[in-house]
Amino acid sequence: QVHLVESAGRLVQAGSSLRLSCAASGRTFSTYAMAWFRQAPGKERDFVAAVSGGSSSTYYADSVKGRFTLSRDNAKNTVYLQMNSLKPEDTAVYHCAAHYTAGAGVPITARDYSYWGQGTQVTVSS
Repeated sequence: QVHLVESAGRLVQAGSSLRLSCAASGRTFSTYAMAWFRQAPGKERDFVAAVSGGSSSTYYADSVKGRFTLSRDNAKNTVYLQMNSLKPEDTAVYHCAAHYTAGAGVPITARDYSYWGQGTQVTVSS
């Protein structure tokens, strides 16, 4: 069982930066692929970024590639989503998710993730 807690989101202006973090419970954090998804009002939950357990592989949605950076610190059981050059269309509830892989790959679909944080609101004003 993994318990995920995201940092607080906030209201920011377009073009600014924000870093989200997600702290995980448990002693086998490195065996989990970690990801961020986001959901805007009235829309489906969309993939944002994912990272393998050992940080060897990272994947991004086209919409955030070059602006967002996902990293993890296994010693701290934490993943970080650095978001730069934020746009109003980045406004959403951001969810952290974990998938047990033991090195078997990094899924990018929500249905493959078993553990979810409660979500944190990020609002980007124009």
